Amino acid sequence: MLTRRGWITGALAGSLLVVGRIFASIEGYVAGATLAALLVTSVLWLVATRLDVGVTRVLHPPRVHAGSSTRVDLAVENRGRRASPVLALRDRVSGTRGASLLVAPLDPGADARAAYRFTTERRGVVSVGPLQVELTDPFGLARLQLPAAGVSELVVYPAIEPLPALPLAAGNDPLAGAEHPNSLGRGGEDFYALRAYVVGDDLRRVHWPATARHDELMVRQDELPWQGRTTVVLDDRAGVHSPESFERMVSAAASILVAGSRRQDLVRVVTAGGSDSGFGAGRAHVEGLLEALACIQPRSVLRLDRPAELLGATGVSGGLVVLSGDAAPDDLAELAGRAQASGPVAVLAFAGSDTGGPAVEGPVVRLGADTSLVAGWAAALRRSGAPRRERAPASRGGRRR
Repeated sequence: MLTRRGWITGALAGSLLVVGRIFASIEGYVAGATLAALLVTSVLWLVATRLDVGVTRVLHPPRVHAGSSTRVDLAVENRGRRASPVLALRDRVSGTRGASLLVAPLDPGADARAAYRFTTERRGVVSVGPLQVELTDPFGLARLQLPAAGVSELVVYPAIEPLPALPLAAGNDPLAGAEHPNSLGRGGEDFYALRAYVVGDDLRRVHWPATARHDELMVRQDELPWQGRTTVVLDDRAGVHSPESFERMVSAAASILVAGSRRQDLVRVVTAGGSDSGFGAGRAHVEGLLEALACIQPRSVLRLDRPAELLGATGVSGGLVVLSGDAAPDDLAELAGRAQASGPVAVLAFAGSDTGGPAVEGPVVRLGADTSLVAGWAAALRRSGAPRRERAPASRGGRRR
């Protein structure tokens, strides 16, 4: 493949040969033939060069939040029997101009390290690669491109803002199953209650008499593990959002989920399209939700019937957060009412225009384009009316009441 300089050289060589032919100029013939021979020699030099180079790419970290940067480490190894010339590495990065790096000549079997950084602007999946090794002749007239590494994917989570978690509600007990379970007495080693076995429990805590009665593994519970629950309803209907309001809503959802996970709450996401993640806790569950939010797009759904059916069938255990766009306040209030949440309820609507601050419309707090998420969330917490509750202290040497 000829470079720009090579095409110019070829055009000049042809012009000189034509001029030499028309005007019977020996000098024109000689100059044109010399340039043509130089061009052919450059191409043959590239064809004769046997290049065997391997490149390994590693992303650090492989998952980032929007606005953060990631580092791409490249390991280049010369697998051939000859020393390699100067190599140019061209790595494509979707949404950017990509990266270009130069690697000095490598002896046979030698390797070199290179790296570059790029900053992510929006959530989503960024494709890095394929990477090509580019070899150019000494005169820069011809170019040879060889594939060296495939495509790596960088998951860009939504941007996160520091928010307080939704206040805890009474009775958020994911394991004992009741707000005030009965204490099982004292004798030998005190314990508070029995519950079903959960994967990861210590088998030494299995209560065999109760297991025999219930025909399933029952585990001794020394204390009541208070744990909050937060359900986030994401109104991803295309008709109620502008591109800006949709991105702000997704960022708010991610921020609320991260705030709950830091307090080790159980978190859940329900969308207008009818998807339900179910309650879960831990890093893997939260990262799965963030990855889903990184790829979520507006849907052609007209009504909020599906979330109302999902939440209203059994009620919502714990707190409820409804996030929407320019939806009718009555629709959002009806959804929050049908959900029958046992804890605080916060409803945020992201408008596409400026409002001069959080605007309260019944239970709905509307955030304009000029309103920060922190201010809107604080207003929503005040509207929720639920007092903040700390975790129940652990019992020591006796039972809790």
